[in-house]
Amino acid sequence: MKILLLDKNHPLITEQLSKKGFVLEEDFTSTYEEVLTKIPNYEGIIIRSRIPLDENFLKHATNLKFIARVGAGMENIDGEFAKKMNIALISSPEGNRDAVAEQVLGMLLVLMNRLFISANEVKNGIWRREENRGEELLGKTVGLIGYGNMGKAVAKRLSGFGCTVIFHDILPNIGDEFATQLSLVDLKKEADIISIHLPITDETHYIIDETFINDVKKNFYFVNTARGKNVKTKDLVGALKSGKVKGAALDVLEYEKSSFEKLETENSDLSYLLHSEKVLLTPHIAGWTVESKEKLAQVIVDKILVQFPQS
Repeated sequence: MKILLLDKNHPLITEQLSKKGFVLEEDFTSTYEEVLTKIPNYEGIIIRSRIPLDENFLKHATNLKFIARVGAGMENIDGEFAKKMNIALISSPEGNRDAVAEQVLGMLLVLMNRLFISANEVKNGIWRREENRGEELLGKTVGLIGYGNMGKAVAKRLSGFGCTVIFHDILPNIGDEFATQLSLVDLKKEADIISIHLPITDETHYIIDETFINDVKKNFYFVNTARGKNVKTKDLVGALKSGKVKGAALDVLEYEKSSFEKLETENSDLSYLLHSEKVLLTPHIAGWTVESKEKLAQVIVDKILVQFPQS
């Protein structure tokens, strides 16, 4: 079976699959159009996010048996059309859930305790104590929206901080010792902190908007390590300005390229996020650790070998 690798990943993918009899070829530079001309030669693709695998692409991939994404989100793949073509879809959210969970916790601690702000002030000769008084996680109610791999890992990390962890998910009866499942209405009544852990779909696009924010009973902290387009930025900025959202920790932004490589828009809302002391920003690196790079790759290899064992 021939596999095309369209993004750089951990070398263990090539090493382990080659030993099992797969033929792997790398192409990290060809354009979408260039890849179309040769994709009929391959039975598998391993990707991150560089090239969208839309319906047109998949129509050219006449011999494709699987698409493996080294990561969690599958929005760059036309999943419905892939299923019609009997192409197996493989992802690896198990591989970076721990890294995501640690980033959520780290961003919350930095944001709520003004650690980044106060550290920079001290470096610049400014010594302000009362102005940098923080808030504790102890005793807060943290509401998670989405309770899959990422949400569960976050809840587990929060269990040692004396928080009450609640969540909402479209799947019923999945609560555990780390978090209690509630309706979205009840979550909005109780949460002091809201963190989202959702894929991007028609239903979750702009799920966090003015209506959602106004429905939350308390002024709250907000964390997004999922997808930028889960949040309507203009509405979030308005809530930050009014104080309804006390602070936001954002690893993803609405204005990212689909490949996540950089920001592609400049506007007043983005400018506010970039300059506000209420906002902590990172460049889509939740889940982006030394350890997760290896774990993501290993999960992909293991799943490929289960579904497509070579003789």
